[in-house]
Amino acid sequence: MNYTKDKILEILNLPLNDLIFRAQTVHRKSFKNADVQLASLVSIKTGSCPEDCKYCPQSAHFNVDIKKEKLMEFSDLKKAANLAKKNGADRFCMGAAWKKLNDGPQLNSVLEMVKEVKSLGLEACVTLGSISLAQAKKLKKAGLDAYNHNIDTSPDFYKKIISTRTFEERLETIKNVSDAGISVCCGGIIGMGETWEDRAKMLEVLVNLKPKPESVPLNALVPVRGTPLENLPSVNPLEMVRMVATTRILLPKTRVRLSAGRKKFSNETQLLCLLAGANSIFYGDSLLTTENNEMDEDKKLISEFSKKDSLKTSNSRL
Repeated sequence: MNYTKDKILEILNLPLNDLIFRAQTVHRKSFKNADVQLASLVSIKTGSCPEDCKYCPQSAHFNVDIKKEKLMEFSDLKKAANLAKKNGADRFCMGAAWKKLNDGPQLNSVLEMVKEVKSLGLEACVTLGSISLAQAKKLKKAGLDAYNHNIDTSPDFYKKIISTRTFEERLETIKNVSDAGISVCCGGIIGMGETWEDRAKMLEVLVNLKPKPESVPLNALVPVRGTPLENLPSVNPLEMVRMVATTRILLPKTRVRLSAGRKKFSNETQLLCLLAGANSIFYGDSLLTTENNEMDEDKKLISEFSKKDSLKTSNSRL
């Protein structure tokens, strides 16, 4: 089906019960089991990024209290990947605060990291900024499963958030990743001051990617002191529920990943997002430089969502 911005807005504006019912119906048809993929995310290079993304504490343009670090040592990467597997993660994602990936030692180091992650039986995903087709092919040969490169928001609103990289450049990297045979992980952020029309336009871009993105991370802005967006209000939880449900309807077979900002949502909100079609979360105590839910909390949450005997009646009256 060809989804236009106006059609997507119609879906976003459905009564909430109708929207969730429709999304769950689509979800059940596309995913026969109720599994929730656990993806662990680690920063392999932190801070000093030349980009000026107004939401990001890793930008060198803003005065943010963040510990800047060089590329992670290979031994530390091995420990992090092994720990992620031990804690039950299915996918291991590595993020670097770069505008683009450079050939030579930088690329070679990442290739070795990807090979290490794959040797553990984990899915490997990276987010490294812009990459060329030749670099993408090398990453594919090393075993990379997925590449994350978010579009962040609508093409129009994007210009108000980032000036150091064009929206078209982002789409070019996504094409390079696809052409190399790597799955695309591509999503966006809500709560940056955009309108619902901007959100619909962002989803319109995502649904028209060819091939469709394998996963779509949906992030709620985490305002960080020192960034231009530090004073924006928290995202209304039900707005995220609507985004999750609409994304599920638009992209039936895509993993919809509940990502940054989840820590501020109640367990009930997160469960509602899972009911609305989210079937992946970032799992671990931090997301690059942003705090995340504790792993024990997530285990309980997923258990509550998926187990068949969640209602204990032995000492209760019904």
